[in-house]
Amino acid sequence: MSLPSRAEVVVVGAGLAGLSVATRLVAAGRDVHVVDAAAAPGGRLSTTRIDGFLVDRGFQVLNTGYPRVADLDLPALDLGFFWTGAVLRVDGRAHRVVDPRRHPTTVVDTLRAPLGGPLREAALGAFSARAGYLPVPRLLSAPERSAEESLRRAGVGEQALEAFLRPFLAGVLLEDALETSSRYLDLVWRSFVRGRVGLPAAGMQSIGSQLAVRLPAGQLHLGVRVTAVDGGSVRTEAGTTDADAVVVATDPGTAAALVPGLDAAAPRQVTTHLHVLPASPWPSPLIVLGQPGGQLVNTVVVSDAQPAYSPDGRALVASSTLAPTREADVRSEIARAHDVAEADLEHLTSVTVTGAQPAATPPLQHRRPVDLGGGLFVCGDHRDTPSIQGAMASGARTARAVLRRLGGSAPVAGEGR
Repeated sequence: MSLPSRAEVVVVGAGLAGLSVATRLVAAGRDVHVVDAAAAPGGRLSTTRIDGFLVDRGFQVLNTGYPRVADLDLPALDLGFFWTGAVLRVDGRAHRVVDPRRHPTTVVDTLRAPLGGPLREAALGAFSARAGYLPVPRLLSAPERSAEESLRRAGVGEQALEAFLRPFLAGVLLEDALETSSRYLDLVWRSFVRGRVGLPAAGMQSIGSQLAVRLPAGQLHLGVRVTAVDGGSVRTEAGTTDADAVVVATDPGTAAALVPGLDAAAPRQVTTHLHVLPASPWPSPLIVLGQPGGQLVNTVVVSDAQPAYSPDGRALVASSTLAPTREADVRSEIARAHDVAEADLEHLTSVTVTGAQPAATPPLQHRRPVDLGGGLFVCGDHRDTPSIQGAMASGARTARAVLRRLGGSAPVAGEGR
């Protein structure tokens, strides 16, 4: 169905930010139309099926510690969970570092892991307790440093930093210099302390699909490219739709092109190689960290956490690098990480995601303005924090701002950051 010539609100972009805006406005009784050039909702959360395997656009996960996850129906997503922790290799040996609160039997393994000894492990525990349980306003008001400086000041030590924290965080922040703001590091670590990391049974795209079905029939328009916007109209190749409010909820690059002068960028990128193994080499669903000097950030058997990603019980492995790499460049490194033969790795596909997420370097520009004036609004994780949480929180803020302009109030559903 084509866009109408007139709508109360038009949201450009059917990713998590745009869908969060739209569903809240619909719940408030507003006439909302969502338009996106893609063939399916979800934005950067997309999933395809290759040879029966579910393949997300890069290695992505849902963290239940995000406050805005309260907006989702988690049971309907049928999440399969990773263990909170990682496997690290030192001198060829694999060591498990696991949150003992959820898996008490791993305490001995974690204490024996080469993290610098009991005092350094205690410092890491203290850092986790602070990030996990101090009130968020106190975390955001703490002196701001780089993530690396913050970790060093916390006393975690060189060994834990290089063998565990740097590769683990590089896979989250998509940068290994740890130049990210210490305030964002606190928020990220808080989500790991308070939540679990998992995958939906139907792939990450199902998160966007779940939000999209909350829109009235005929009000989601896919495969439609927007060519221009202002506060009172949206132009597509098919014509112009007038509106009382227009929300640009696209990726940062597209948003900057549609709204001249908008400061929005996503410089982080990641390349993910997908392989199939005859069976998983691991007894538990844990991410395996890359080693200093290597190209891998991490590699993980995703089907250990979510068996629905595999059609036949074989193991689906996702391995990521920060720089663009060829599969042949990292094949031997992936095999060593899992202690399998290179010949056992069947290459399924590879994808490089440019514009994977915004940077969050100091000073952390948290809760950037979403109301540009004149009926034009913008949202996305580039207005908040570079994460699913940031996209959805930005959408919630933008919905409230749109309602203030139109006159009305949004339903409150677990308001959070």
